[in-house]
Amino acid sequence: MKDLDIRGAGNMLGAEQSGFISDIGYETYQKILDEAIQELKESEYKDLFKEDLEKADHSYVREVHMETDVEMLIPDEYVSSIQERLNLYTKLDQIENEEGIAKFTAEMVDRFGVLPKQLLDLFDGLRTRWVCKRLGFDRLILKNRKLRCYFVSNPQSPFYETELFKNMLQFVAVNGQKHGLSFKKSAKYFILVKDGVKSLKEARKVLEGMEENVGLGEVVN
Repeated sequence: MKDLDIRGAGNMLGAEQSGFISDIGYETYQKILDEAIQELKESEYKDLFKEDLEKADHSYVREVHMETDVEMLIPDEYVSSIQERLNLYTKLDQIENEEGIAKFTAEMVDRFGVLPKQLLDLFDGLRTRWVCKRLGFDRLILKNRKLRCYFVSNPQSPFYETELFKNMLQFVAVNGQKHGLSFKKSAKYFILVKDGVKSLKEARKVLEGMEENVGLGEVVN
């Protein structure tokens, strides 16, 4: 924060904001600010930024919140240092592809030994999160073998005008019974539902199957 004060950020942001940044960290503050700006561009000011949004290679989902009864973590007995585990979680959060997982795996095996099941499940959670982002889900719940995937929470999001979303609606309408898929609508959310899902790996396969059928702009029966 001293460095920020030297560069005038404290004065620019004001005393309250500067104190808030001290509490949560500058990177976290910047992330929150960027997300708020992007949400405004996609909702209240989407007409003004229409051209930019069309050109941008962006995801309609920036964070996917996952709730599951699967134990996804780096066990204390595998990595004893709390700070080291936090550093590793930060690295994991930045991984975006299988190549990144492979590199991370090699590093972990080299430093700590054979990967525990909880960490392998964490990798499955990471892979599932990638698919959720591509399909427009910002929340996933997998508990008691019930899979619930929540579409973008902002009802004004341009995601709901995409061919991808329209194709998902059509796919479930035509093939939902065969695949055990259905939609549920609550006061705030539009949800994809499937029962009998035993694991995150199985959940990911369900979502990847849907992506394969609708992701290219056409619905496969």
